[in-house]
Amino acid sequence: MPTVATTVSPSVPDTAPAVSGRAGARPRRSSATLAALPLLVFVTVFFGLPMVAVGVGAVTVTDRATDTTTLTADNLTRSVQGAYLDALTSSINLSLITAALGVVLGTLLAQAVVASRLPGLRNLVVTASGVLANFGGVPLAFAFIATLGISGVMTELLNLTEAGWSLYTPAGLAVVYLYFLIPLMVLVIAPALDGLRPQWREAAANCGATGWQFWRLIGLPVLGPSLLGGFVLLFGTAFAAYATAAAMVGSVLPLVTLQIADALSGNVLIGQEGVASALALDMVIVAGLVMAVYLPLQRRSARWLR
Repeated sequence: MPTVATTVSPSVPDTAPAVSGRAGARPRRSSATLAALPLLVFVTVFFGLPMVAVGVGAVTVTDRATDTTTLTADNLTRSVQGAYLDALTSSINLSLITAALGVVLGTLLAQAVVASRLPGLRNLVVTASGVLANFGGVPLAFAFIATLGISGVMTELLNLTEAGWSLYTPAGLAVVYLYFLIPLMVLVIAPALDGLRPQWREAAANCGATGWQFWRLIGLPVLGPSLLGGFVLLFGTAFAAYATAAAMVGSVLPLVTLQIADALSGNVLIGQEGVASALALDMVIVAGLVMAVYLPLQRRSARWLR
């Protein structure tokens, strides 16, 4: 009997808390799932169903005479040929250039703000960046047309037309895109710049490192994931922009978003109604690739913010 008492009694307090912990974790997990249910419903209705519609429209064609729908790859093939391929290539090139310029200029502006000791400057710039990063569409196009268009104020004041300037070119559209891409980069990179601790610079200086050596060996490697993440985010934003380009250049410049709008408005040959869905699916694939690169980089850069 004494042997039994000493063997059984210690196991009771060890088992009870574990069972109680698992029992307590289940209600918390259920509560978390229930709290996320509205988000899941929203994503399913406003993202999932349109994605299914785009995917089905991209791989099917309907014969109006017999009202039959068949599977086909013709829409996807046409979306990467001829004028559609030119539009896709032009959109990618414009997005790459504007994203690269936005990363450089936005990082320099953010570094100047972070390094500044002026009180309130950071809050002012961050607040303005939050507003300007979401300022686009027709109002932004009108503002640039009134300022730098053919009869714009600055165009006539500085005789920009004689210098070869035109707002309705890829270069002019890139300038307009930078108006909201640079503030977006400031919002993305400013927290990462705050993660560069002053102790690192002081330690590098004590070891005899110059400013360039600090940035080359410490600063840029630390900021690398954030810079690359900002680049892919700016690329995706420029790639998906539509309203500003439509209001400014219309169909003058071949862009994939403008081609989708033309196809949706019926500006396609009979039997090619699914080309718009195929172009949209191409954009979804490009956006998916961008997010696949951005999310791991964002998680890695977040380590320096802790």
